[in-house]
Amino acid sequence: MALASSSASLITIKVKVKPCIFGSPRRSVVVRNCAKPTVSPIATSWKVDSWRTKKALQLPEYPDANELDQVLETLSSFPPIVFAGEARNLEEKLGQAAMGNAFLLQGGDCAESFKEFNANNIRDTFRVLLQMGVVLMFGGQMPVIKVGRMAGQFAKPRSDPFEEKNGVKLPSYRGDNVNGDAFDVASRIPDPQRMVRAYCQSVATLNLLRAFATGGYAAMQRVNQWNLDFMAHSEQGDRYRELAHRVDEALGFMNVAGLTSEHPIISTTDFWTSHECLLLPYEQALTREDSTTGLHYDCSAHMLWVGERTRQLDGAHVEFLRGVANPLGIKVSDKMVPDELVKLIDILNPKNKPGRITVIVRMGAENMRVKLPHLIRAVRRAGQIVTWVSDPMHGNTIKAPSGLKTRSFDAIRAELRAFFDVHDQEGSYPGGVHLEMTGQNVTECVGGSRTITYDDLSSRYHTHCDPRLNASQSLELAFNIAERLRKRRLNSAQSLGL
Repeated sequence: MALASSSASLITIKVKVKPCIFGSPRRSVVVRNCAKPTVSPIATSWKVDSWRTKKALQLPEYPDANELDQVLETLSSFPPIVFAGEARNLEEKLGQAAMGNAFLLQGGDCAESFKEFNANNIRDTFRVLLQMGVVLMFGGQMPVIKVGRMAGQFAKPRSDPFEEKNGVKLPSYRGDNVNGDAFDVASRIPDPQRMVRAYCQSVATLNLLRAFATGGYAAMQRVNQWNLDFMAHSEQGDRYRELAHRVDEALGFMNVAGLTSEHPIISTTDFWTSHECLLLPYEQALTREDSTTGLHYDCSAHMLWVGERTRQLDGAHVEFLRGVANPLGIKVSDKMVPDELVKLIDILNPKNKPGRITVIVRMGAENMRVKLPHLIRAVRRAGQIVTWVSDPMHGNTIKAPSGLKTRSFDAIRAELRAFFDVHDQEGSYPGGVHLEMTGQNVTECVGGSRTITYDDLSSRYHTHCDPRLNASQSLELAFNIAERLRKRRLNSAQSLGL
């Protein structure tokens, strides 16, 4: 089990003095993990700070360089949040998804918040992901890889470095690990101490997630207890309960057959964390060298992705990511051209290792049908192995008459339908879904079976960034995806004459 493997990890510390633009030496922590080495170093010319020689977009300007140096020095001395063996385990699972033998479920907050940090919110989002995982696993009859946008998803890229309200112009909010969302001068000044708080919150969040995943909460016998109270009398709640009863019957059969409730595959679950690799000084400070492989891992999360605004081939973010051994995601919009995607994949995965690269497509339903086939064909011609994943959220953000940002559930579902249709057409594998969602009963996206209208948005609009699916909408979407996975499975069986 990936999360349990951390208990077998040994940590030793050695000090290496390296020049850096912040003017103080950095400490490099060597993580010793008991997992068997599988690969050799990625690139001999790469260094943990070589990204500093490249153009870095979307990074804040801190007013006090000395304070920033001190904070980064402190973070460099802190223990890793995740471990190398866990990241390798996830990469292996994602390699299965690339071959159509598993499905990635990646979800969580648009941006985590200091103000909304509490155990109940973490538990409820984890619980919905467990529910969705059961639905997808039952429909697809394949393993579901559960990865949270949690325990580190703070920083946010901005299309404009400034925000203006009522004639007042201030720096944009860049996530709670950079500055505050209140519209005043003091809140919008980048504060390096926020990185320390983000680290502490990430550690606490992952600690709770580990406990839920391995301590009995995620046991399949509890499948009926995962339903949220506010979904008790709803269409999705009823569908889930019906499925849960079927799972209970299957567990009863397996128990008689000898696979008892004490078996880890029944009593625990694998759960990994991910976030956008955006705030590079923070990511560098948490990068460690794994003594069993000689590879560097960004120990802030198991999986990292490069965003649409920072995926330049010669940019700082790509330079940093090419040298860390974590599984990586590439966010791709309709602006991506096939040749550029092939070059980017080659930079980040020159050894063409399965599971290393997940291409997360976000472009709207119409663009999906036009653009995605060309990307799939180019990657196939290059012989590259990637996991194709749909992010149906970011291409469907609109503004409601009230001025609030929202997303249409119908548009989200249409983009997912287009994603599956294209893969059916191209004979490729739809490897997963990437969602901004929450376990809270929010009203941020319009539509769904429990219809949320524009007038309903303001009643429980809690996000301080982008609109999220609530628990009912998330589960409804999971049933839609499960049906497509079931059809693919049945069609595949028919084509094989089974």
